[in-house]
Amino acid sequence: MNHPCSRIRILIADDHPVFRFGLRVLLQGEPDMEVVGEATTGREAVDMARELQPDVVLMDLNMPELNGIEATRSIRSVNPDIAVLVITMFDDDTVFVAMRAGARGYLLKGAEGEETLRAVRAVASGEAIFSPAIADRMIRYFAHAPVQPSQIAFPELTEREREVLTLIAQGLTNRAIADRLVLSEKTVRNHVSNIFAKLQVADRAEAIIRARNAGLGE
Repeated sequence: MNHPCSRIRILIADDHPVFRFGLRVLLQGEPDMEVVGEATTGREAVDMARELQPDVVLMDLNMPELNGIEATRSIRSVNPDIAVLVITMFDDDTVFVAMRAGARGYLLKGAEGEETLRAVRAVASGEAIFSPAIADRMIRYFAHAPVQPSQIAFPELTEREREVLTLIAQGLTNRAIADRLVLSEKTVRNHVSNIFAKLQVADRAEAIIRARNAGLGE
């Protein structure tokens, strides 16, 4: 990891050019930080992390080719010393999936510049850090941990993924799900792919059976 006198080497992984630009300007204004690369897909993030060996990767979750969760898992499996700080719009239980994948922090995209800089420095020095809203969610989750898992079908899924799975169990197509949830069809396909991987099912029919057996979609 970075030494006290060296700069924190940062890889930005986000598919939105305006957000990447804003982050780059923010980070490059700090004497102890250096942006060493920018990735626009999850696959690119994994490859660039392997090549550049940054101290910190700022990872968006909703990335093309490979989602941010899988990219984080791949990066951390190759080099556990790389700290991944998730920066996302998802204020939901995705944080638990991200942490299991190896992320060291979870920041919402609405965070102030100072909060973002503080988070980067924290994960670079080995700390774990979360946006206040996410920290509150984690506290509530662990406060109810003994009873919560048994009440939730497929706790490995995010709230959005459970929502998508429920609609799959009701027989809706990806297009119909996209219309219902006001999402792009591509985003729905990503959610479906994540659901299949997490539930270890081969196809839609198997997913429907698992979901209905768990009481979803009735």
